[in-house]
Amino acid sequence: MNVLLLGSGGREHALAWKLAQSPRLDSLHAIPGNPGIADHALCHDVPLTDHAAVIDFCRTHLIGFVVIGPEAPLVDGLSDTLRAAGLPVFGPSQAAAQLEGSKGFTKDLCARENIPTAGYVRVADLDTARLALARDFPRPVVIKADGLAAGKGVTVAFSDEEAEAAIAAIFDKPGGEAVIEEFLDGEEASLFVLTDGTAILPFGSAQDHKRVGDGDTGPNTGGMGAYSPARVLTPELEEEAIDTIIRPTVEAMARDSMPYSGVLYAGLMLTHAGPKLIEYNARFGDPECQVLMMRLEGDLLETMIATEAGTLAHHPTPEFSADTALTVVMAANGYPGTPQAGGAIAGIAEAEATGAKVFQAGTKLNGDTLVAVGGRVLTVTATGASVTEAQAAAYRAVDAIDFPTGFSRRDIGWREVARERSE
Repeated sequence: MNVLLLGSGGREHALAWKLAQSPRLDSLHAIPGNPGIADHALCHDVPLTDHAAVIDFCRTHLIGFVVIGPEAPLVDGLSDTLRAAGLPVFGPSQAAAQLEGSKGFTKDLCARENIPTAGYVRVADLDTARLALARDFPRPVVIKADGLAAGKGVTVAFSDEEAEAAIAAIFDKPGGEAVIEEFLDGEEASLFVLTDGTAILPFGSAQDHKRVGDGDTGPNTGGMGAYSPARVLTPELEEEAIDTIIRPTVEAMARDSMPYSGVLYAGLMLTHAGPKLIEYNARFGDPECQVLMMRLEGDLLETMIATEAGTLAHHPTPEFSADTALTVVMAANGYPGTPQAGGAIAGIAEAEATGAKVFQAGTKLNGDTLVAVGGRVLTVTATGASVTEAQAAAYRAVDAIDFPTGFSRRDIGWREVARERSE
C-alpha cells in the first residue's frame, strides 16, 4: 500500500518512523515533511490548503491511505474532501474536528451531556468578558481563545492584570471569541483513544509539560516535553475517564450525525472529585505522539486502517511496552515568542548512538547543514525501566547535540521522578 502522511512536525516524524515499520507499506510519501521524515518517506512540496492539488497528488502516486497529522487540515475539512474523492483517511471529519477547532463547541457539548469539566462562559466581546471576569470567576482564572492557537492560546491568570491582558489580546482583532473557565486544581494527564465512531480502544497516556521554563514557569507553549505512561492516571481513573468523558462524547457525536473517527486526545485534570476534561484535541499530541510511538508494539498502519474501516470492535487492543518513554523538546531561543531562525544543528548521530531517537520538527537543510526554522526544533526521545532512567537517557542524548541557538527544559518528568525517589 502507498501511504501519504500530511504534516512536518516532530509528531509526523514519529508517525513516519512507525509507519515505515509496517509490513503492509509499499511506499511512504509526506507533504511537506522535513529532513528527518525524509529518512523514511519521499517528501513533496504541495500546499495542504490546496485540496485539489492534494487529490491530484494522491491519484498520480496511487495513494491508498492518507494519514493527517496536524489539526489545521482537519479543521479545514481536508479529510472530507479526500473521502469524497474515494480516499480512506485517518483523521476526523471537519464537523467532528470541532472538538478541537472550537473550545466553545466542546464546552457546550459537555454541558449538554453532563461531562465533567470546568465551569465556563463563552464571550464574544471585550465588555462581556470583563463583566464575567469581575462577577463570576475568582483568581486564578483560565482564559482560552476559542479557535486553534498551536497550544499557546491558553492563559492561567493569577491577577486582574493578567486576566485583562489575556482578554485584551484575544479581542484585539475583529471576530475574537473566548471561553473563560474556572481554575481546576489537580495534576494534568493526557489520555488517548482510537475510535471509529462506535468502538473505543485505549491508546496510552502521557503527561505533557506546557510551560516554557523549569519548574513549570513562564508562558504556555505547544509542549516542552512529555513522558508515557502517566502513572498518575491509574487504570481505575482511566476507566472512569473513558466512561464519564470519552464514551459520552463519542456517543453524542454519533447521535448528532458527526461521528468521530481517528485518535481522540483528552487533556484531563485529575481533581479530588475525579477526572475532568480540560480540552480535546482531534489528533495525536506533539510531543506526546513521540513517546507513544516509542512504546507502541505492533503495526500502526493496520490499526489506522481498522479505525477508518469501522472495524475497531474486532481489532486487538494496541499493546505498549512496559518501559517509560520520555522526550525533551529542544526549542530555538526566543520561543514561544519570536524564535531565532537559522541556527546550525549537529550531533544528532551522536545523540542516537546513546540509544535515543531524535525526531525533527522545525528543521531544514541549508546545503549539508541542518538548521532551525521553527520554534520547537527537535524532540529527543529515550526509554527506560522508570521515568528516572528514561529522563537520564534523554538528557544524555540532549547533551550530545550541538545546537548553540537552542534551549530545553532540564526537568521533564519531574513530578514522577520525585514520586519514584520517595518510594
